[in-house]
Amino acid sequence: MTAPTNGRAILLTGANGGIGRACAQALAAKGFHVYAGVRAPAPELDATGITQIVLDVTDSGSVAAAADQVANHRDGQGLHAVINNAGVLVQGPTELVPIDEWHRQFEVNVHGPVRVIQAFLPLLRAGGGRIVNVSAGSARVAFPFLGPIGASKSALESYSESLRVELAPWRIPVSIVQPGAIRTEIFAKSTASAEAALAEADPRTVALYERQLVAFDTAAAGQRYAPPEVAAAAIVRAVQARRPKAFYTAGSDARLAIWLARIPARLRDRVFQRALGLSGIEPALAH
Repeated sequence: MTAPTNGRAILLTGANGGIGRACAQALAAKGFHVYAGVRAPAPELDATGITQIVLDVTDSGSVAAAADQVANHRDGQGLHAVINNAGVLVQGPTELVPIDEWHRQFEVNVHGPVRVIQAFLPLLRAGGGRIVNVSAGSARVAFPFLGPIGASKSALESYSESLRVELAPWRIPVSIVQPGAIRTEIFAKSTASAEAALAEADPRTVALYERQLVAFDTAAAGQRYAPPEVAAAAIVRAVQARRPKAFYTAGSDARLAIWLARIPARLRDRVFQRALGLSGIEPALAH
């Protein structure tokens, strides 16, 4: 590491993804020094104000080594913020999502932030820092066939609420940033994983969901996605705020998700069925 040790510094996970990359670049432009956690070095992050560190949030040894690297480099100055942005998206009907994929979903999206926070809390105390956990609209509104991601982000938000009170004596704020649909590589990766899982599943069970999945895919193809900079801007607000809010949204559909969460469950179900083209689809019979 050759970056300067003075100034406000931030640890950011998942920095080589769409939101993470945009966030690292935006924070560096604001004068922060970003320790960008990546699984493998990314040329796009070779920039002034950004130091890449190898960080796999599913590996406790990797997280501990990253914390030691940053602590040595900061020389007692601590961190201004830790941003838990690393995440994966697992999708599909519950009956067809392998249990290993459920484990992977929670290992990255829930256990990963816990590992990072446990390892980096001493640096946050030393720097009078804060925590920003990146969630998703599916945390508040459970979309069909997105149960794994919704459950993991709901767990992350619940954990964040608990953590905020736990860390209040040290005045370490905990904020949730909830983006809407953002145009990143995560959707292509998720689709590829889901298709691989379907290819390995019992064809008779896959056939039960064929019409619903076609309708869902058609609706998803018409989804409008905001650029990663929209989410990055909300994260930057949480990082820069003198008194960080507990909750931030990024994008109009994130705000729509909050509204949908407030309407009666049966009405919400009908809204989803119509919007996703699922109304009137009769269940296929098992063979």
